[in-house]
Amino acid sequence: MASEAWQKIDEVLKELELATCDNKDSLEQFRIRYLGSKNIIKPLFGEIRNVENEKKKEFGQKLNELKQKAEEKFAQFQSEVKSKERSDAQQSLDMTLPSEPYNQGSRHPISIVMNRIISIFEKIGYVVAEEREIEDDWHNFTAMNTPEDHPARDMQDTFYLKDSTQYLLRTHTSSVQSRVMTTQEPPIRIIAPGRVYRNETISARSHCQFHQVEGLYIDKDVSFADMKQTLLYFAREMYGPDTKIRLRPSYFPFTEPSAEMDVYWGLKDETDYRITKGTGWLEILGCGMVDPNVLENCKIDPDVYSGFAFGMGIERQAMLKYKISDIRLLFENDVRFLRQFSSVI
Repeated sequence: MASEAWQKIDEVLKELELATCDNKDSLEQFRIRYLGSKNIIKPLFGEIRNVENEKKKEFGQKLNELKQKAEEKFAQFQSEVKSKERSDAQQSLDMTLPSEPYNQGSRHPISIVMNRIISIFEKIGYVVAEEREIEDDWHNFTAMNTPEDHPARDMQDTFYLKDSTQYLLRTHTSSVQSRVMTTQEPPIRIIAPGRVYRNETISARSHCQFHQVEGLYIDKDVSFADMKQTLLYFAREMYGPDTKIRLRPSYFPFTEPSAEMDVYWGLKDETDYRITKGTGWLEILGCGMVDPNVLENCKIDPDVYSGFAFGMGIERQAMLKYKISDIRLLFENDVRFLRQFSSVI
């Protein structure tokens, strides 16, 4: 009986040498015969008990080699069958058929306008600065010279964190300016884009969240004329080389003197009359010289350094640039609306 087992091993080895597989069916038949739960090799392991003691080790090694050979053959055939299937699939592919439609994505108009503003100021040496959206009262209000009784500090205007009067969702990106001024030495030339929050009723013209870009330049001998020339450069890069601007006196707690800047939009059609209230001028940002109190709060000597700051709303810029009539469209993520910007970089 033992000699028959030796002979059976040799027969199975010869079978494996001559075996071929060229499709999934023959591959499965090979697996069942040599590697399946009832394969022809398994019974041979039971014959070990009938082999002479001195030959048991040799018999076991030969059986293991047989099993390993079957596994190697199966892996080889499996690879060949898969390769043949891929080749057949490629040969059957009609390269003249039209491709599947490719849905092109699009940038959000807020991102488009924000990136444009950033690129304009980066050309003249401004560096992007970003900070947290959950801010403390000191960096958001106190450092920026906002009085304790200022309406902006009221719960009706600011989103405070639950059970807290010290932490809030920032109401402007001026908090980025205060953090930069307390951690960096002048000269400072930054632009701070980001999302801000205010407790306002949502309508076609206002929202409880929106985006701002604020700029800050602090150095020795910085003047109001420097600010005006910088903002004129921005306006002409943003709206065209013939753009006119004007500065009107205004008030902001963190700048003195303060101003609001208008661009001449024109009165070409009824929309222009409506958005400019018949004047042709349109307000786009607020600006001013950094108040000495702000510099002192941030440990910068106002007798040595001066600077200017400005800030603008991104949504307003986007609505002007793309004639968008309702600010809510910018936050609803309606694909039909966003698809209009597919070709805009």
